[in-house]
Amino acid sequence: MKTDDRFRNWHGPKSVAHLVSAAVLLSGALAPVAAQARGELGIALGERPELVEIEDMGGNKVSLTQYVGERPVLIEFWARWCELCEVLHPQMEDVHARYGDRVGFVAIAVAVAQSQRSVLRHLENEPMGFPVLWDEGGRAVRAFLAPGTSYIVVLDAEGTVVYTGSGADQDIEAAVLMGLATSD
Repeated sequence: MKTDDRFRNWHGPKSVAHLVSAAVLLSGALAPVAAQARGELGIALGERPELVEIEDMGGNKVSLTQYVGERPVLIEFWARWCELCEVLHPQMEDVHARYGDRVGFVAIAVAVAQSQRSVLRHLENEPMGFPVLWDEGGRAVRAFLAPGTSYIVVLDAEGTVVYTGSGADQDIEAAVLMGLATSD
């Protein structure tokens, strides 16, 4: 194998995507930011993110278009190791129980410091009441400009960003109500 081949194999598109995702997420995860209701964090309010294709936890390709467009949706960028996500989880479950018939909920497991297998094991012990998707190459992270884990985006029924926030002190119910208010 030539030196150029070793370099290309190590620094291929998938490796670069992992490094970019890790840098983006770890910078946000190490410096948590309080909730921002005005789109001052990540993707701007009023934007329509690219609805990329990622994977479900079974490894099947899934487009985010299947979750967006008929009703508002809350998307959380999540990791099993994220303490802020863990703090948010009871609130997420409560709000999902109350509004899940009118608002979609999706967790996107980021591929930083966790494997798909470790996420599956975690979900066996601590299941979520809504779909969990796997963002292996960081496509969703880039599309939503996710600055870290515990990052939440609410899209209205048209797919427009109406809320972004990060951290454990977010008011999930208020975020969901923003999505419902703009969709009625």
